[in-house]
Amino acid sequence: MARYIGPKSKIARKFKDPIFGPDKVLDKKNYPPGVHGNSKRRRKESEYGIQLQEKQKAKYTYGILERQFRNTFKLASKKKGITGEILLQLIEARLDNVIYRFGIAPTRSAARQLVSHRHITVNGEVVNIPSYSVKPGDLVGVREKSKSLEVITNSLSGRANRYPWLEWDDEKILGKFITYPTREEIPENIKEQLIVELYSK
Repeated sequence: MARYIGPKSKIARKFKDPIFGPDKVLDKKNYPPGVHGNSKRRRKESEYGIQLQEKQKAKYTYGILERQFRNTFKLASKKKGITGEILLQLIEARLDNVIYRFGIAPTRSAARQLVSHRHITVNGEVVNIPSYSVKPGDLVGVREKSKSLEVITNSLSGRANRYPWLEWDDEKILGKFITYPTREEIPENIKEQLIVELYSK
């Protein structure tokens, strides 16, 4: 799978945003990477360039490849409502992202790995597709044999239920996807309208 596995600080510097979490490198070097990164003579970006960069930022943040991202946008554009907000709601409902939000995994890439290795269940059934779309009311948990995995226990020990659209049961190690989040509830710093404008050209 052609997912980015290179230096995360480099990508965070490219977007001038800690999209992978707190980053000491970004604090020290808050300019793009490369030999001209700190130059004041960098050319002004075009409207298309700004829109493209916002889409790339969203793809890196959620760890989604172009085809999946485009298909999700097509699905969002067919639904009633604000396309950009619906796009983010559909991405937030991906199983790998839900696992990350619940705190079962420390990162989205770790969440993807847990799903792919068949450690995760949805409504009691093992699901090994990271892009699986979780629906309101679905119960997401850890397979009985996997509950003692170190990566899961360590991640859950430091979790906090910060998201109002999710409900978590510590005893059962089981979470409920209550509803799709509103745009205000999604903490990611993404200007989704720029992505809509890019795909609408």
